[in-house]
Amino acid sequence: MQPFSDRRARFAEAIPNAVAVIPGAAVRLRNNDAEYEFRQDSDFHYLTGFPEPDAILVILPKGAKERSVLFVPPRDRAMEVWNGKRYGPEGALASFDVDAAYDIAEFDARLPDYLTGAHTLYYRLGEDERLDRRIQAALAAARVRVRRGGNAPQTIEEPGTLLHEMRLRKTPQEIETMRRACAITRLGHVAGMRATRPGMYEYELEAIIEHAYHTNGAQDLAYPSIVAGGDNATTLHYHANRALLHGGELVLVDSGCELDLYASDVTRTWPVDGRFSAEQRAIYEIVLAAQKAGIAQVRPGNPFSAYHEAALRTIVNGLLDIGLLNGTLDENLESKKYKDYFMHRTGHWIGLDVHDVGHYLESDGTTSRKLEPGMVVTVEPGIYVHRDLTCDERFKGIGVRIEDDILCTPSGPENLSDAIPKEIAEIESIVGADALAHAN
Repeated sequence: MQPFSDRRARFAEAIPNAVAVIPGAAVRLRNNDAEYEFRQDSDFHYLTGFPEPDAILVILPKGAKERSVLFVPPRDRAMEVWNGKRYGPEGALASFDVDAAYDIAEFDARLPDYLTGAHTLYYRLGEDERLDRRIQAALAAARVRVRRGGNAPQTIEEPGTLLHEMRLRKTPQEIETMRRACAITRLGHVAGMRATRPGMYEYELEAIIEHAYHTNGAQDLAYPSIVAGGDNATTLHYHANRALLHGGELVLVDSGCELDLYASDVTRTWPVDGRFSAEQRAIYEIVLAAQKAGIAQVRPGNPFSAYHEAALRTIVNGLLDIGLLNGTLDENLESKKYKDYFMHRTGHWIGLDVHDVGHYLESDGTTSRKLEPGMVVTVEPGIYVHRDLTCDERFKGIGVRIEDDILCTPSGPENLSDAIPKEIAEIESIVGADALAHAN
């Protein structure tokens, strides 16, 4: 529990005269009475590690006897028979290193007392309408109590303003978890490469990849897997995963596991029959060169935008070389004609969320923020040649993306997912290896 205690202490020091209310996630219905698998709210997990639904963390002002308080569902034998044991208030107090823990039913009665004397309330409005009303009622009660003197919060601030900046800079423990997630993701991608053969379905490949995640300790997917063969690879967020894989086509796999709530996010593209055609190779080599150029820019002091710009220039030059663009580099950068083929940014923050929290711009709203040690980004350039483009027919239907998770360190970039094959010779030596062995 020490990492969670340390984070709460840092957050509390940043709001010395304020109260923070950080709710956990609730169970959500998928359809009728079937529930989605529960996944804890990332902010709440970051500060508590508490794994159960319907809990609330309250952080109190400096000097309070109880600085961090958990409100949790009580023990209930009837419910535990169905859903497993709960910690309850006593278990939460004993196991999660907080100053106090109470039944969630006591939250409404205790909150006005906690708010009395505080200058500010840190709470995210708009996420839960029912909880919003309860918070507003507690504020009103606290303000009544101090009419003859004292303080009650007059402003409500977004806790993410501070908390998300903390989450953006990963600790060594968090980085190690992300390394382990990438190591498991490697096992899935390699299993998928080895099993790939013409005539299998995208969902079969998806199942092989995800089976490797779960059998190696991952608790979940970081996001729904994309397994896109042929023309489907030119759709950025293709999710059907139902089509047949054909020889002579590429398959784009964007898939990563989640380990202890930390995400990995990796994309690889490989030939279904194990050999790149000349046109596929040409596109792939451009994307790989662009990714390497981008990764090289993930360094402290560089703006976040630097790695996108490096990858973009490499892609535009490559598209000019193979004739999919015409003119000069500067002309194409100015006209943005390249967006016919490369229409997205080159990456994003990653951590507890696959698209993790944290601002991309400085406070002026226009300047790209500087990278710092401990930040982790994805670097994921791509080229997508749609059938409806007016271009060389030989390239139509080719979609390639290559993505890795890159840690910014004092000495430069560290690729957390570097062990997942992406060089052409290595890919061609692996793809279909299991199918070939079975045939022999």
